[in-house]
Amino acid sequence: MDGLVDSLMSRPLPAMLAYFSVGILALIVFLAVFEWVTRYDSWEEIRKGNVAVAMATGGKIFGICNIFRFSIEAKDTIYHSLLWSGVGFVLLLAAYFLFEFLTPVFKIDEEIGKDNRAVGLLALIISVSLSYIIGAAVV
Repeated sequence: MDGLVDSLMSRPLPAMLAYFSVGILALIVFLAVFEWVTRYDSWEEIRKGNVAVAMATGGKIFGICNIFRFSIEAKDTIYHSLLWSGVGFVLLLAAYFLFEFLTPVFKIDEEIGKDNRAVGLLALIISVSLSYIIGAAVV
């Protein structure tokens, strides 16, 4: 079985489709975890026009995909890419909790839920910025 996978992954189109499929699956799973730990329903808030939630969620999407990009660029197996992106996601999730902990004057989730765009933008920038550091470090 490994020989078949290795054979398919040595060809550009099947490799691209495999990484794309695994990346989409990882994005869905990791976003579901973020949805589980936030105090607001991201998709419901976005449907209502909450720009702060859209920015914070967009930052999470970019961060997750950027970490996965770094793991793909390492040119290892797809299994290792998924493993490293999982490690990177755990670090991004830890950074999310650290961001909440380091701002004791207000609750990040509550402010984003109230459409505080300044906090949403800051959450976006933190997710994007840290994804570069995490991505460079995990591969």
